[in-house]
Amino acid sequence: MTFAWYNIVGTLGVAIIVVTYVLLQTGKVRSEQLKYSMLNAVGATLILISLYFEFNLPSAVVEAFWLLISLYGIVRYLRRS
Repeated sequence: MTFAWYNIVGTLGVAIIVVTYVLLQTGKVRSEQLKYSMLNAVGATLILISLYFEFNLPSAVVEAFWLLISLYGIVRYLRRS
């Protein structure tokens, strides 16, 4: 089985989001930390890149919102600093 590069990128994005969620649940990262929002933003961006090549509307919608919410968290963190 061969994967296109964009599927590898999307899978990496999923891995980042899942690991970030595990880190949150295990207390290794807090949702108020910049690292949390940055990891989620990177993961969502990588998934959106893969969706550009193999579009799926429901996935694109959820990842676009995931990215926007993560960007909101980043801006909020930077304003507090």
